[in-house]
Amino acid sequence: MIAAWLADVPVDIGRDDARRAAEAELSDPVYAAAQPNWFDRALGWVAQRIVDLFDAASGIVPGGGAGVLVMLAVVVLVIVVVRLRVGRLARSARRPGTVFEGRSRSARDYRDAAERAFAAGDVGAAVRDRFRAVVRTLEERGVLDERAGRTADEAAREAGGRLPAVRDALRAGAELFDAVHYGGRAATVEDYRVVAGLDDVVGHSRPGVPA
Repeated sequence: MIAAWLADVPVDIGRDDARRAAEAELSDPVYAAAQPNWFDRALGWVAQRIVDLFDAASGIVPGGGAGVLVMLAVVVLVIVVVRLRVGRLARSARRPGTVFEGRSRSARDYRDAAERAFAAGDVGAAVRDRFRAVVRTLEERGVLDERAGRTADEAAREAGGRLPAVRDALRAGAELFDAVHYGGRAATVEDYRVVAGLDDVVGHSRPGVPA
């Protein structure tokens, strides 16, 4: 194409003639198609800004570019850890769950389910059902009225007002239930012994009488 154009160009060409000839050649659609589109230009601009930022940071952070990468990796790791360790527990603390879910059973049923779970090695389920046995016992004895939607904290506070001798133990049991069942905390054998001991004490406590 260019060779053919040169063949038509006179040997003695003026400046205006040369400009017009060049404009005619560059107006060919082939040159327009070869130009990057707006998205490619925008992407290139962003990439260049990132390179400039990286170069500037590498001159400040010890270790240069490698130091910047290490710093970014540490920041990302901290964000992930905070979200995993705090986010779910914070949401659980703002929205405490109820003690009973679905069909309620007797205190004996919950107690037997807890013993089976503990024997099978599912300590979390054992803690959950044993505390439910505590609350159901309080309802069966008339210390608490049977009410759906009651949280562990509400049960401990209401029952603690009628059984002052076990108020602190009830509050500790409620916190343990929420932490294990709603907060994702791994239950231990000692946790189960604590809530089982609470179940035994509650069954023999009398209003206003020390346990």
